[in-house]
Amino acid sequence: MSLAPSDVREKSKVPAAESTLRILRLLASRRGPQPASAIAAQLGLPRSTVYHLLAVMEENGFVMHLVEEQRFGLGIAAFELSSAYSRQEPLSRLGRPVLAALVDAIGESAHLAVLHGRDVYYIVEERAKNRPSLVTDVGVRLPSHLTASGRAILAALPKSQVRALYPNAAAFTSRTEEGEQIRSYSALQSELDQVRQRGYATEDGEVTGGLASVAAAVLDHTGWPAAAVAVTFEGERVGAERREELSKRVAKTAAELASRIYGRG
Repeated sequence: MSLAPSDVREKSKVPAAESTLRILRLLASRRGPQPASAIAAQLGLPRSTVYHLLAVMEENGFVMHLVEEQRFGLGIAAFELSSAYSRQEPLSRLGRPVLAALVDAIGESAHLAVLHGRDVYYIVEERAKNRPSLVTDVGVRLPSHLTASGRAILAALPKSQVRALYPNAAAFTSRTEEGEQIRSYSALQSELDQVRQRGYATEDGEVTGGLASVAAAVLDHTGWPAAAVAVTFEGERVGAERREELSKRVAKTAAELASRIYGRG
């Protein structure tokens, strides 16, 4: 006797797996880490079950336990899954025409990047005519704290998540000696505070000498940074007024891309 499709679905259901996915989905929908008791209450699960599943997910990097706050947040493995999705064709396809239109309008090179661990990973690059070649080619990874794209994404994350990504001084690397190099967590948070106030991120010579960038985060429906749009230009050629103009165009483009991805304004 063969089973109907509905019977197969019912028999293949694994309660622990389903509960694990529900916990991950809940954490992904919240702006910051959550207490285990709140997770259990919101999902209608026994506390003992939630603690057991969280322990397993913590061991595998999908959640992290913030001991001082007694809360659980998404871990590095969850970020990498998110970035892996973002790197796939849908986001690249949606982002490429939007960036191409931006480059046509401003005459500067632009790129789209996602967070991958502590790095940003570039998934789209649109090169403007007669502009210098960049290191931000598709597939390249750079330390997020050095780049405008990375700073835009980090500024939109909860501080506890940023701290988890940058636990000590060894997490901070440099590429050049130009600009005000970020070498500590306090310096990074100071920079990110400025990004939040301005609404966009900047970088000047810290990735490649002589080149500067401005960037804005592409936020999902919960305000979580899915990616960042950035424009790169020759620092000496572009003055403060023009940089402000580019920053506004980048922020507008990031909002447009978010609207295309998530179907919202």
